[in-house]
Amino acid sequence: MHDSAGILLTLFIIFVAAQIGGEIAQRLKLPAVVGEIAAGCVIGPSALGWVALPDIAAGTPLDVLAEIGVILLLFSVGLETRLDDLKKVGASAFLVGILGVFIPFGLGALWAHGSGFDWIRSMFVAAAFVATSAGITARVLQELGVLQRQESRIILGAAVIDDILAMLLLGVVSSLQGGGNVDVGSLVGTLVGAVGFVAVIGWGGTRVMRRGSGWLEKPSNPMSVLTIVLALCLGLAYLSMRFHLAAIIGAFLAGMIASETSQRHQLEEQTAPLLAFLTPFFFVVTGAKVNLSALASSEALLALLVVTVIAIFSKLAGGFLGALKLGKRGATIVGFGMVPRGEVGVVIASLGLAAGVFDETIYAVIVAMSLLTAMVTPPILSVLLKKT
Repeated sequence: MHDSAGILLTLFIIFVAAQIGGEIAQRLKLPAVVGEIAAGCVIGPSALGWVALPDIAAGTPLDVLAEIGVILLLFSVGLETRLDDLKKVGASAFLVGILGVFIPFGLGALWAHGSGFDWIRSMFVAAAFVATSAGITARVLQELGVLQRQESRIILGAAVIDDILAMLLLGVVSSLQGGGNVDVGSLVGTLVGAVGFVAVIGWGGTRVMRRGSGWLEKPSNPMSVLTIVLALCLGLAYLSMRFHLAAIIGAFLAGMIASETSQRHQLEEQTAPLLAFLTPFFFVVTGAKVNLSALASSEALLALLVVTVIAIFSKLAGGFLGALKLGKRGATIVGFGMVPRGEVGVVIASLGLAAGVFDETIYAVIVAMSLLTAMVTPPILSVLLKKT
């Protein structure tokens, strides 16, 4: 039983901290998301302790609220993305997604093995290097108003491919770590299901909307367009998880479908207040989940430095090589857009800690790496995009 008064107080603290952090970041010419994540570190258990880890653990009301925030964020990004635009960059997005998974995975496994892990455990650690946090990059692209740029479309398309491949890799290494054999048939079935879900929903849904979206306004409720597409967003987020994908993939697809309606601009205006209220919770909670006390030793700090450099370089290399047709600057933008790990790395690290794959120090290193990549990337991405 959760204390309602306590939850409301924590919501107040998180929301106010997000506004203060975002304002400070913007005055320093940084994206607001950097300030929001930093605010989470300050009010979390690593500093002031106003938000405790049990308050934001998986499945708690605050964690669910943060998840809804990032779901709505990716929905709004989908609203500004058309299927035809993604088709134009499909080949580049596919290459970026492939290279952006296997280069980090390979380098991460080599580092873990060199640190004393056997190869099976090393592959589990390496899985935390793989998946890009689309929510963080999408927020920066949205703040800068560059979602229509070719680099942005490649990043978003690659993030979908990235999530599918990361899910498969995690399934493989989890099976190996558990001492079982890899069920190739099951993995193939999962892959077909995930790809089929994205293809059918993305292609089929947009075609249905193109043929006529007037039915959205038939209900008597003047907000019917918004309520119907929000229901679609939540429904596809759920289905996405059933197909072993992140909920944000389904939300992005829902937004992309809604972008084909004649009420697209109306929806963008109506969702703006929801985003202003809910999205900051996700980034503050992400920052609050890191425990800096586990990094108090010089060995842990050195490991964090090495791991963060590997994480940044490997994703940057994968994105850069995959998008070279855009030129060096465009490829660099794509590369940095793929760098943030955010909540995805945290989830994989949590699974590894629970399974006894590594201790709390390595867990803290991976979580801190995920946080650092999420904080370092937005300012660099902002500078690169503003220069062009």
